[in-house]
Amino acid sequence: MKKQVSLALAAVMAAGMLAACGGSSSSAAASSAASSEAGSTASAASNEAASSDALSADITLWTYPVGNFKDEASVNELIANFNQKYPGINVKVEYLDYSNGDDQVTAAIEAGTTPDIILEGPERLVANWGAKGKMLDISDLWTDEVTSDISAVSESVVAACKNDAGVYYEYPLCMTTHTMAINKEMFEAADALQYINDDGTWTTENFEKALQALKDSGVDTTCIVYCGAQGGDQGTRALVNNLYSGKFTSADHQTYTADSAENKKALQQLVDWSNAGLISYDASFAAADELQLFANGTIAMSFCWNASNQSQYASSVTFTPMPVAFPSDDGVPELCGGIWGFGIFDNGDANRAAAAKEFIKFVCDDPDQAVESVRMTGFFPVRASLGDVYAGTADEDRMNQFSGFMKYLGDYYNVAPAWAEQRTEWWNMLQRCFMGTPVDESVQTYVDNCNAAIAASKA
Repeated sequence: MKKQVSLALAAVMAAGMLAACGGSSSSAAASSAASSEAGSTASAASNEAASSDALSADITLWTYPVGNFKDEASVNELIANFNQKYPGINVKVEYLDYSNGDDQVTAAIEAGTTPDIILEGPERLVANWGAKGKMLDISDLWTDEVTSDISAVSESVVAACKNDAGVYYEYPLCMTTHTMAINKEMFEAADALQYINDDGTWTTENFEKALQALKDSGVDTTCIVYCGAQGGDQGTRALVNNLYSGKFTSADHQTYTADSAENKKALQQLVDWSNAGLISYDASFAAADELQLFANGTIAMSFCWNASNQSQYASSVTFTPMPVAFPSDDGVPELCGGIWGFGIFDNGDANRAAAAKEFIKFVCDDPDQAVESVRMTGFFPVRASLGDVYAGTADEDRMNQFSGFMKYLGDYYNVAPAWAEQRTEWWNMLQRCFMGTPVDESVQTYVDNCNAAIAASKA
């Protein structure tokens, strides 16, 4: 049964309230202020004012490349804004990438030199470092007002930011859903647009009809199932799960369910389409390779699309890239999502932790900064109260192409155990399937290896 979208989210979307991978380092210097504590009998407003003036600390922020949070100039401007309110908090930044960022964090954990703040998603902050006891409990940031505001957009976001015991390790800033994209002109020439609904959804049956129409019109390569590495694996996961309404994990996220009848049927269907010449696969391709062929106009569609990728490739495409949902048997997709926010490593320093919380609250909560912070990511706000952050900007029309897909956000299963190991097993399984190993055998190997990794992670 498809995930039901809350009425609150539907209302937000209907009202247009929700619009929309070596490091270098930089520091934002600020003058120090004498440390003092607000009196316990002062009002909340006075406490905040006193804290702004008095709190003094040197803290570090490590950020994965989430939109312009990888851009030093943009981050420095944010920190300068922060220092207008908190002049005594100096923020030093380290920029990570996805090729070696995890190794840098692991090395810092082993050496006891972790940063104060880190920007990434629940699969790292909650399911990995949080589960290993490395992150600070930041449940105090999750007030009733904050929780209600985020819940109005997506309960999945709230659930993803805490562990099974209800401890919050992430304070979210933005989110997105990942889609497919088609070359609109190719589809028009093949008379294949008729198989896609006006809202960008389509059925598995109509997806097959579109593939055939593209081939009949002379398109050599309709699409490529990439399985050379983990990059962009959210696309192939969504493709497999949606074709026949399969689930990627159990509801409690403790078991990977590629061995369900629905998922095995989908994998076999992809193999059959490949054998029939309707789709292609490449055992050496990761998503970046597939995206480049799509941007070049060589293939008709991409399985790895979102607002950020559209912006990145905008200057190189000579056609209209049209975002569409993944095809599903009932026409109601469940899309993989991305959630990004902040966590605090437990470094045993209460003063730095307090400063880190003030920085996070400024970035995510400040009425003037929060909108700009979301825009920096290139994604969408997790809070209903922020409304359409792209309204009236140059990005409004482009982001509106993606906002309608937000209501199809599926379960955020990325918090399942042994997630990193599973990702490797996933693309290995795809390779086996397309290279001739029976689907049942390929899937069983995947499940066995994932279960072994889960057991090892809990040992």
